[in-house]
Amino acid sequence: MSDILKEIMKHLPENKISDAGFEGANIVLYTKNKEFFLDDKGIIKQIVNKIKKRIELRPDPTTCMDQEEAEKKIKKIIGKEAGLDNIIFDPQRSMVVLEVEKPGSAIGREGENLQKIKSETLWVPLIKRTPAIRSQLIENIRSVLYQNSDYRRKFLHKTGERIYNGWLRQRKEEWVRLTILGSGRQVGRSCLFLQTPESRILLDCGIDVASKDQPYPHLEAPEFDIKELDAVIISHSHVDHSGLVPYLFKYGYRGPVYSTLPTRDVSALLQLDMIKISRGEAKEPIYSSDDVKETVKHTITLDYEEVTDITPDVRITLYNAGHILGSAMIHIHIGNGLHNFVYTGDLKYAKTNLLAPAATNFPRLETLMIESTYGAREAIMGSPKEQDNILTKIVTDTVKRGGKVLLPVLGSGRAQEIIVLIERLIREGKMADIPIYIDGMVWDITAIHTAYPEFLNNTVRQQIFHKDNNPFLAENIKKVGSAKERREIIEEKGPCILLATSGMLVGGPSVEYLKQIGDNPKNSLVFTCYQGEGSLGRRIMQGVKEISFKNGQKNEVLELKIEIHRIEITGHSDRRELMNFVAKCNPKPKKVIVNHGENSRCLDLSRSIHKAYNIETIAPRNLETLRLK
Repeated sequence: MSDILKEIMKHLPENKISDAGFEGANIVLYTKNKEFFLDDKGIIKQIVNKIKKRIELRPDPTTCMDQEEAEKKIKKIIGKEAGLDNIIFDPQRSMVVLEVEKPGSAIGREGENLQKIKSETLWVPLIKRTPAIRSQLIENIRSVLYQNSDYRRKFLHKTGERIYNGWLRQRKEEWVRLTILGSGRQVGRSCLFLQTPESRILLDCGIDVASKDQPYPHLEAPEFDIKELDAVIISHSHVDHSGLVPYLFKYGYRGPVYSTLPTRDVSALLQLDMIKISRGEAKEPIYSSDDVKETVKHTITLDYEEVTDITPDVRITLYNAGHILGSAMIHIHIGNGLHNFVYTGDLKYAKTNLLAPAATNFPRLETLMIESTYGAREAIMGSPKEQDNILTKIVTDTVKRGGKVLLPVLGSGRAQEIIVLIERLIREGKMADIPIYIDGMVWDITAIHTAYPEFLNNTVRQQIFHKDNNPFLAENIKKVGSAKERREIIEEKGPCILLATSGMLVGGPSVEYLKQIGDNPKNSLVFTCYQGEGSLGRRIMQGVKEISFKNGQKNEVLELKIEIHRIEITGHSDRRELMNFVAKCNPKPKKVIVNHGENSRCLDLSRSIHKAYNIETIAPRNLETLRLK
């Protein structure tokens, strides 16, 4: 038993605890004594105040009521009014998840229902709101976790032992190094390697989907050894930040992956979609669905502003980044106050249709690493109202011509922003009430949005809570489920809006739609997101009028006559917002590292921050190593 568990046991009454272990950085105590479980007389709280670590007391699994009998009791206690939809038992942890339509009703006045379930069944209840749209993916992820609950309990305990059982490496001096394995003066394949004398941590591990020559981070760099890797932290689910994580598990990594709940779920969906796309293009996927399952099994999810140790000398806190659902800035506290580092990932410092703006207050901050996708001096976006008006005019003009509007979108974030925007414009009578067809993985990711309303801004959250106002369930929103339905929409249906992945026209149904409607000047193509170097979307924006593609064994050429537009409905901050974010950071950073932008944009933003705020700045290239402390 580790020293910290021995210390805790000293302060507990004799023979009250049957087992003690870790769930990551959290400490869990199990008891067979019902009275002690229901009322520990404040002993656990006293220990928490003493050791400053999170401790949870649970009943020993052997004391829990039989599941079938417990289910009957729970249904009786909760009552019909709560709309109990699903009961999921986690026997290894003595916990039961209750999915309900009305959480408040299920909890009861001052938590009386939860207390009753505990006392009558000795199961610890966890209330979750039933998603407005059912997600097969979320159910699959839960089944993976529950089917492997015994393994997961051992894995979480092992993770806790690594955190609490002292140092593995000899420390002669204290230092912090950061190696740029990807996203240095480029957009795509984000991957940073943080080292201290004790810890080896990856921040993101993504793929540049627009690059054929160098799509993956430099994991062959001499600093990086997968056998020594302690932890992976994922800022958000876009594949340029999370797409390569299962590859680590393919090659033997079995440590923790930290992220928010939505990031875990959406990442898994995007990773599985990458496998599907590779096979559809007759290519061998770089990893398998089993590797994605391993990633899920080893993911530890955190809420915003939840503090957790991840190694003996590194503690992290995730903050809202405002970019997409569950996106996080990663605050890293190193050593005993040695250094504090914030990695923004992708950020949006403005309220959007879906999300609240990025956080700017941190407990301590010496070094800030900020993205620069739109960091150039000229990258100033119009106001949201201007973008609304532009989109309304494009749709209105296209409808008058009897055409269709194709919006290639990123499955996560951009698509849902546009759904909420279009639904509002139609509801306000500013846009024609025409069908909105959702294709690709957009529908599944939209379902995930309804499962985690607490990560959305107040307006959309309240709409989701009231089914009649849920923007994702509007009558004119229709899911496309097959290639046959796709053909019917193109051949038979009238004017409509087509939301389809991928946003850069790199594979996926958006390319299939373009092949079919791209030669008709009645139709419109509207780009809404960043178009990576080498992508078909970037080439079209640069003026390409003919595209070639394979049709079976034949090569065909399509002359583009479709009307092409660009609007900025982006989850990234523009130049003005990036500068404001740095200005509002509290405390003010002593150093700013600029990454995740094309070469000129990184350098431009770096110079501007230095000039405006008198802060040391740097825009490192890939494979450069910086000493932070």
